[in-house]
Amino acid sequence: MAIAQQKLVSLNVRKLKNLVELDVDFSGSPITAILGPNGNGKSTVLHALACAYQPVSNGENHKFSNFFLPSTDALWNDSYLEITHTYRDGENLHENIKTVYEKMARWTPKYARQPKREIFYFGIDKCVPMIELEKKQAKINYSTNEVDEKIFNIILSKASQILNRKYLKYNIHTASGKDFIGVDVEGLRYTALSMSAGEQKVFHILTKVYNAPKNALILIDELDLLLHDKAMTALIKVIHARSIEKSLQIVFTTHRESVIALSDIVNIRHLVSTSSKTLCFNETYPDAINRLTGEQPKPLEIFVEDDFSSAIVSKVAAQLGGKRLVSIQRYGAAINSFTAVSGLLFSNQVISDSLFVLDGDVYSTEEKKRDRLKKVITGTDDLAERYREAALQAIKQYRLPENIKPEPFLHGVICKIGNVKNAEHQEIIAAANDICVADESHRYIDDIIEKLGFDRQVGLSKIVDLVSTTPDWEEYVADIYEWLQNKILPLIEPN
Repeated sequence: MAIAQQKLVSLNVRKLKNLVELDVDFSGSPITAILGPNGNGKSTVLHALACAYQPVSNGENHKFSNFFLPSTDALWNDSYLEITHTYRDGENLHENIKTVYEKMARWTPKYARQPKREIFYFGIDKCVPMIELEKKQAKINYSTNEVDEKIFNIILSKASQILNRKYLKYNIHTASGKDFIGVDVEGLRYTALSMSAGEQKVFHILTKVYNAPKNALILIDELDLLLHDKAMTALIKVIHARSIEKSLQIVFTTHRESVIALSDIVNIRHLVSTSSKTLCFNETYPDAINRLTGEQPKPLEIFVEDDFSSAIVSKVAAQLGGKRLVSIQRYGAAINSFTAVSGLLFSNQVISDSLFVLDGDVYSTEEKKRDRLKKVITGTDDLAERYREAALQAIKQYRLPENIKPEPFLHGVICKIGNVKNAEHQEIIAAANDICVADESHRYIDDIIEKLGFDRQVGLSKIVDLVSTTPDWEEYVADIYEWLQNKILPLIEPN
């Protein structure tokens, strides 16, 4: 029966090259961006995925020996990984199936037993300008055929949009038995031999994405290479739309942190290697990552989910007279707090002066925190137990009513303040009262800022200043206040 509706759910690596105990989740968007410092295993993730499937009919045929070629210094023995995937076989839907790959004397499972899916891998070699690969020194004579097919006209349109250049025709040139692309641009005809490397790359990617069959998996190494930010952003938006249209999954690596701005359409996965584990952050900010690879900048450091939480923590520190002693880093989605604290522990760093603050709407109980920590800090030995306990003690949260998010809660706190003498505070209260229902929880605060025309950081600070005057403030920040008070006062009190 026909295999269809293939979907990659996750990748778990116990050991593969420099990857150790890595878990990557691909759910959410059909496009996933893998970020991370050089040498942290981004390309290895793509190589593993490329080898995990055998083609259905027309896809590329990659084997582990293509990317993990044994040598005197690297036999790749004891490598172990597994993918979790879903597929339909005729009328039968198989969900969350695990396939294990490992190498002792040879790789298993045997190639013929691997799951089927069309795979297309786009390596860095595709970024080399074609003229640099051409060995012929004499004049190149080629024949030209204009392509009128609908799909190629779409590629021309999308390339024009991405590169801000009006492409009129898509051509296929043939010389010495080889085919290569060419274009017409406002009366000028040229081939891939004359294209810039970035231009050539865009056409290669678009051709691959627009010609891939439904449900294919496309892997692109260093998508940002040779492209400026505007072109990269436009390219990602184009391939995202195509991935939805054709049920594709696309995984790419990048060094460009500007891709985080596209987190509404792209899964952001950030890899950081420690000596004992490769960490994966989901939808994170670069400052938390930079901290793991750098030094603690101030005596005390607090990690928070977003800029609103940052403004709240900053206010608490100021109330205690110790703002100058505290650095605040953002880690993004709540799940990353467990990865961040584990990263410091795996890097053998002392975390007694580090605090990880949750908004309080998820992982709100100790049991939920422990369960999540067990997935990041695995094992049952004494060291794993000590690490999990230390991590648990370093995680605090705001005190929220059950089943309510911070923004609507604080919006409600503002609305019930009533009349105050401070004119600026009164204007904020009036703006809050004008917002009855927001279409998304963050909008309860964002709409106040936009309504009053504040710069975002200024607006957050003013809103937090107002909330801090209410009776609810003390209870809301109690756990964070207590931790900071115990840390700040000994540092500022005279000996």
